[in-house]
Amino acid sequence: MTYAVSAALQAAVYQCLINDANVTALVGSDIYDALPSGTVPDTYVSLGPEEVQDASDKSGHAARHNFTVSVVTDTSGFQSAKDIGGAICDALLSTPLTLTRGQLIGLWFDKAKAARSDNGTSRRIDLTFRARVQDD
Repeated sequence: MTYAVSAALQAAVYQCLINDANVTALVGSDIYDALPSGTVPDTYVSLGPEEVQDASDKSGHAARHNFTVSVVTDTSGFQSAKDIGGAICDALLSTPLTLTRGQLIGLWFDKAKAARSDNGTSRRIDLTFRARVQDD
């Protein structure tokens, strides 16, 4: 197993989202690994938790990454958050990701969870993706 490709995978996901015209049309550059200090935007995308499991075999070191990309908004209703979530899925699943270390073998959408938070004043959609990476 290797966790060494994790940072490269996260960087590739971030670059994909920040360079996608549909995603940035909806959230601008408000795509974060860590929220900025001070005022938080009304709507933003956050790269979130990740779970990694060994997927090595006789061909080499590999891992399966389950990672979350979250859409958070103070906008009432879920429609705008769902539009952003759809754009994120489209971007990640249709754009080949280039990693600075290792190789992405595959990327798949796993699940989504939409919920109200902050006593119902904001909406959050957690999109979970599964990636298989190999360390060359």
